[in-house]
Amino acid sequence: MKTRFVWLAALGHLFTDLNQGAVPALLPFFISEYQLSYASAAGLVAALSIASTVIQPVFGFYADRLSKPWLIPAGVAVAGCGVAFCTLLPDYWFAVSMIVLSGIGIAAFHPEGARLVHNHAGDRKATGMSVFAVGGQMGIALGPIMAAAVVSAWGLRGTAFLAIPFVLMAAFLAVQLAGAGGGHVAAKAAPGARTGGEPRDRWGPFAIVTGVVILRSIIFYGLNTFIPLYWIHIYQQSATTAGTALSIMFGAGVVGTLWGGRLADTYGHRRVVLAGYAALIPLLVLLVQLRDVVVATALLIPIGIVLLSTYSPLVVMGQHFLPNRVGLASGITLGVAISIGGIVAPLLGHVADGYGLPSALTVLSFLTVPAVLLTWMLPRPQAARKEGS
Repeated sequence: MKTRFVWLAALGHLFTDLNQGAVPALLPFFISEYQLSYASAAGLVAALSIASTVIQPVFGFYADRLSKPWLIPAGVAVAGCGVAFCTLLPDYWFAVSMIVLSGIGIAAFHPEGARLVHNHAGDRKATGMSVFAVGGQMGIALGPIMAAAVVSAWGLRGTAFLAIPFVLMAAFLAVQLAGAGGGHVAAKAAPGARTGGEPRDRWGPFAIVTGVVILRSIIFYGLNTFIPLYWIHIYQQSATTAGTALSIMFGAGVVGTLWGGRLADTYGHRRVVLAGYAALIPLLVLLVQLRDVVVATALLIPIGIVLLSTYSPLVVMGQHFLPNRVGLASGITLGVAISIGGIVAPLLGHVADGYGLPSALTVLSFLTVPAVLLTWMLPRPQAARKEGS
């Protein structure tokens, strides 16, 4: 594994996803400065989410035909400048347009970044993808801190200063990635499914992987939404304690992401994903039954580890099932499939409103069952060991 390029991609991922963490943190300042309604403020987050996920497959499709490593630094620069300049004019639609621009930068970065990791991770693709994923997770976690610090120091329009580190990082990545290459390394490196020496795209298994990613995303967004509410309304805890509980789960998820990649490269991707979802069923069922907040908080550690351990193996399996379309596979599994989860997850709010928060979490535990069944349908290790299953 060419670790240099993997770490450079992870560094770019960190900077790119800083913006995804920063925009939600800017909403209270937008509301107070521009007298926005909650719906209008939420529209800013929706604009970023739609722009950054829905068009990712377009960039992935483009990358598979004309691999352009320069999209990595360009994506970092565009994503950062979009958020940095969104506050320059006191106009809502100007802010929306700048945030959409940031989303386009994010969308351009992810397929090419994931493709770079795939091309240079050798036979440790899940390990490489886990490092790449942790970069993004750290960016999302640090984004709110960055946004709050800048606004506190220089006011809302002070976000323009954020353009400086993003442009500098983009320049650094452009220089460092000059020898990264691209081409069709992915197709050569993606073993298995060969007919006559040529890699064969397997759309059936890829569709199954995409379904599993969607289910994982719904569970993740559901826990992200309802864990704080559950802690406040069921356990009668403060908002600070509820936020701490969520941070504990996310922190454990970082560990799970790294472990999952290493385990997948050692024991097989399909096996790790299958074990992860199977373990998640009793953990989520037990979470709903607990009445002790300390024990429940402790239980969030294995939940975070197990849920996020499936991240990199799923992305790598998607890439391996489409060896001729690694960029497209990355765009779908890192973009569209995850965004569908984000769109569907709020529907659980209706379950919580009608039947209570425990019912919403119970639904999440049920969703792990089809995830297990779908994973079971994927090619077995002995038939697809070299495909990363």
